[in-house]
Amino acid sequence: MNIKDIIKQPEGRRIEFKGELPERADLAKTVIAFANDAGGELFIGVKNSPREITGLPEDELFAIEEQISNIIFNRCYPAILPNINFITDDDKHIIRVTVYRGSMPPYFLKDKGKMRGTYIRIGSTNRKADETIIAELERRKRNISFDRELVMDKPAIELNINNFLEEYEEKTSEKPNSQLLQKLELIKDVQGVAYPTNALVLFSDDKLRQSMFHFAKVECARFKGTSSEEFIDQKSIYSNISTQAEEAYKFVLRHINKGAVIEGIYTVPRWEYPVKAIREAIRNAVVHRDYSLTGKDIKVAVYDDMIEITSPGLLPPSIDFSAMESRQSDARNRVIAPVFKRLGIIDQWGNGLKLIANELKDYPQIDFRWKEIGLSFQIQFVKLDYYEMTKKDPTAQKPPTPLTPPQPTPQATPQATPQPPPNHLSANQRQILDFCCIPQDISEIMNHLGYKDRKNFRLNHIKPLLEKGLLLMIFPDTPNHQDQKYVTYKKIDYHEF
Repeated sequence: MNIKDIIKQPEGRRIEFKGELPERADLAKTVIAFANDAGGELFIGVKNSPREITGLPEDELFAIEEQISNIIFNRCYPAILPNINFITDDDKHIIRVTVYRGSMPPYFLKDKGKMRGTYIRIGSTNRKADETIIAELERRKRNISFDRELVMDKPAIELNINNFLEEYEEKTSEKPNSQLLQKLELIKDVQGVAYPTNALVLFSDDKLRQSMFHFAKVECARFKGTSSEEFIDQKSIYSNISTQAEEAYKFVLRHINKGAVIEGIYTVPRWEYPVKAIREAIRNAVVHRDYSLTGKDIKVAVYDDMIEITSPGLLPPSIDFSAMESRQSDARNRVIAPVFKRLGIIDQWGNGLKLIANELKDYPQIDFRWKEIGLSFQIQFVKLDYYEMTKKDPTAQKPPTPLTPPQPTPQATPQATPQPPPNHLSANQRQILDFCCIPQDISEIMNHLGYKDRKNFRLNHIKPLLEKGLLLMIFPDTPNHQDQKYVTYKKIDYHEF
């Protein structure tokens, strides 16, 4: 790819543009973030906004190259060895710094140390890693996965896994005895006592799962219209992870239409969306989500114009969604994924993306989109002809009638008449309102913003938004309800303030 094609790309996880040599700390943070993730390229001499090649003085190229090398050597640890080369375009000179995915993460600033100086790449920005992310980077270095780690809180024999064992035997015709569970790395022997791994706890129906992984759930919502202002139906799926995908898939089917098409002399039923692809996407969200991220759940949202699935955890560095038809496989959860395969929940390795790509070929009116949002990965199945349909038939905006009556769920009602806030919203308040477009509990909001003190967070951030009527409680009459969640009141465009 030549430089003219490269500069047409947006800044992102693997590419950054700078008009001139960045400050020492900023350069080091970018290099560290690339090395801790999938690698990346930094182009110096290309202005980002507006995007243009400004170039660097030719007689300073070697001096700048030496500066870059010294900054990386002196400020980054463990050692990072980038490739630095020059590019010339229309007599303008650019330096390209190529950083490869590191094999010894976490990488960090020497003067800050591991806990305060580790950075990761989120979208086009470098973010300081918290303890959870650093622990995941340490696991990557040791080539182990979170679901393989041992849980010493309770011996495996005391864990409630009856439903999982019955399901496993039914689906595989194989009796899951202790030898098999050990082979699957669901249990490990410690001084003669079998203890579960994180994976087995997630497959269990034990109280231990609820206490350790209360966030390991799927939140489903059917919204009215094309925004998240008002939801028609909602379901929280708290069951063990082997049944979550199917429950979420059934929720989607309840809220989309099924028509018919003529194929030859036959009338064939046809869903308005590629349901096999959606089912695969939901399964992938459950199988490959990052269970080490606390306070984050899977979200399945159905709108009039699209279906959106959001899963905690960035895309694994080796997976390229732009090459969907090639078979790619990189299981984040190396214990959970093989069990799902034995249960028949996922197909053979590398087929998931190809299955989605193949079914989308039969749905040219559906656009498949994906992006990384914060520490989550989101995909969308978008109806390209939605607005054309609503012009011809205004009733098409109305949501389809569910096939079965939805279970009654608490609805958010305004606790105060929304008034324009007297002061501008802070950056944190905007983040809260953006994050709560789908109902979130306070732990999820605090985790998203990186706060630890619940009392102060509620007093200084949640309470002011509730008083302004910009944030609502799902259970307004019971503020301390154990399932209390907060949702943005979107009828006010708070971005104006």
